[in-house]
Amino acid sequence: MRVKRQKKNRRTVRFFTVCFGFRQPFKVLCDGTFVHHLVSKEITPADTVLSELLGGPVKLFTTRCVLAELQKLGKDYSESLEAAQMLSTATCEHEEAKPADECLSEVLGVKNSEHFFLGTQDFEFRKKLQKESIVPLLYGLNNSLQIDQPSDFQRETAKDSERKRLTMTDAEKRMLEKQTARILASSRGEGTVDDEQWEAPRVVSTRNGLGVKDRPQFKRNRAKGPNPLSCMKKKKASDSKRPQSKSKAESRSGGQEEKKGETGTKKRSRQRSRNGKSGPDRTE
Repeated sequence: MRVKRQKKNRRTVRFFTVCFGFRQPFKVLCDGTFVHHLVSKEITPADTVLSELLGGPVKLFTTRCVLAELQKLGKDYSESLEAAQMLSTATCEHEEAKPADECLSEVLGVKNSEHFFLGTQDFEFRKKLQKESIVPLLYGLNNSLQIDQPSDFQRETAKDSERKRLTMTDAEKRMLEKQTARILASSRGEGTVDDEQWEAPRVVSTRNGLGVKDRPQFKRNRAKGPNPLSCMKKKKASDSKRPQSKSKAESRSGGQEEKKGETGTKKRSRQRSRNGKSGPDRTE
């Protein structure tokens, strides 16, 4: 059962990364109820647990309005306040503290341009965001963390963006009409006035309706030219080195002849006499 739940969570994360451009490290925006749940259930360290849930490194954020709300709740939430103060602070331009749900909804917006995950235990707030915002929602269940499945609103938004990317815009339709008129006129042997417009290259957008790139663009490494070291001419041997090589060869040949002469001479040999004394042979 645990493996099935993990696959389901990874499928949800993949939906948001492919359709809405969420990238690692994932940014998780936490409200006071979510931080209090992590502290009370001793789900620590929170960043490692969330990284295992989402399948990638995470960064935890909160807002000043959330900190002010935790401070008002008193001593029961003192540990949660200390834990929330250790998180990074997302910018909320509120001079006076607002309720946490209003602050977070303004920070996220409808399109969630900062690509935040939201962690909250407020069921009504989660239900509201599923109907009007593109935000993946996290919540705690006993000693584990869960992620909500994409809502109908989020799936329809993804389908609309895909449909807009596949259909032609008005500018592309006008361009197509001009091109067909130009082709028909050229087949009849008539020229058109807008021939110069078609000499300019057409720029094709690689982004979908939400401004997310369909695939990463890589720059090809093309060969700039031949290797200059491979084009260098071979150096010719100088004339000064040739006689030296000859003298070395002659000296080697002379040394070999001297060795042959030495081996040609016979060595003097001594024979032992019958009396047992060794000495040179006597000639009579």
